[in-house]
Order: sequence, then structure tokens, then C-alpha cells
Amino acid sequence: MDMFTGIIESLGKVESISQNASSLALAITCPFAAELTLGESVAVNGTCLTVTGHTTTSFTADVTPETFRRTSLGSLSSGSEVNLERAMQMNGRFGGHIVSGHIDGTATFVGAEKEENAVNVSFRAPLELGKFIVEKGSVAIDGISLTVAKIEYANDALFSVAVIPHTWQNTTLSRREEGSTVNIECDVVGKYISHFLEFDTIKKEARENAENDDLLDNFMSNFTSFH
Repeated sequence: MDMFTGIIESLGKVESISQNASSLALAITCPFAAELTLGESVAVNGTCLTVTGHTTTSFTADVTPETFRRTSLGSLSSGSEVNLERAMQMNGRFGGHIVSGHIDGTATFVGAEKEENAVNVSFRAPLELGKFIVEKGSVAIDGISLTVAKIEYANDALFSVAVIPHTWQNTTLSRREEGSTVNIECDVVGKYISHFLEFDTIKKEARENAENDDLLDNFMSNFTSFH
């Protein structure tokens, strides 16, 4: 698994999109395109993509159907700005938090409000993602490592992050409009803990489903033999 830090390296721009019914290929202009190698990973708005080709000014990457379904990449258009980060080098500084580039889902941009030297930015996420979003914990939004300032739960999870001027000016956050979609990657440690705690229930449900399938198979076998 590649690792990212959520510290955005640069902004890129969608040069072209080749799209069919369930997948797409992106060509993205970026400052470090000439340094890339085939097969290298680049996080595009937080989504880990594999470089399939590059020139001195741009690179191409395929987006699988699963990525197309689970992220906001399908809403990009030619000219859209995107956040870019190359995979972390083992000898590099770990400036953000552990980011895998595997998007958990999307959230909706609610709004932004300036407070002294910071900008408080709010989002709405589904409750199934909200359980992994913890006050003062980390969350990656469009690949940006951010700290959750506040969260409230109702029919969904309404949460806010405090963004410093540098991040506001040098990422796509300041370009977002009310109602626009962003990619969310929740803290990987929290996801593993949740899965561990819920695994007994998962096993029980799996066994019950298997037993029900066996009963159905036996019933259909006897029904066929009877006729």
C-alpha cells in the first residue's frame, strides 16, 4: 500500500477526460510530471491513482469503476483544479497523518467562515462515515490532512475543520461552492479498530446467511426430487 501524508504538493489541472459508462481516464497537467515514472502513485484529490503515461507537463491515469463510484472524480471536467501529492518517500518527513489514498466516500461542502487568521469550513457526511470522524482527530478531505474542530450528529454528520491561510490559498478548498462534493478518507486506525470490534457480529451474520442458504438449497433439492 502506498502512503501519503495529506500535505498537498501542488495543484494540477484536468487537461482532458476520456469517459465511458462506468470508468474514465484522466490527463492532468502538473509541475512535477517530468519526474514521474510509469506505475508510480499520485493522489488526485486524495484518490490514489497509478500513472499510466506522462510527458514533461502532464500525466495520465485510469480511474476504475469502483473508484468512479466511491469518489468525486466523476464530477471533474476539463479545466478543473485538483490537489496533487506523490507517495511519501521513506526518508521524508511525515507532516500530516497516515493517508492511504483509498477514499471511503464523499461529503458535501456546506460553507466557509473566516475567523481571525483561520477559515472554518463545514461539511455534511453520511452517518456511516461520521462514526469515524472524531473531534480533534484527523480526516483527509480531497487529500488534505485536516483536524476536525467540531462535529454534530443528526440525520447526517455535520463537521467543521479549521484551515490555515496557506492551506486555504494553496489547495482547492477555496474554490469549493455550497453543495459541491469532496472526497473523504477517514482515519485508518479508527477503521481497523471499528472492524475489529464489529467482527463477532459480522461472523454471526455470515454464519446465519450460510445456514439459510443451506436450508434453501436442501428445500429446492427436495422440491425438485418430489416433482
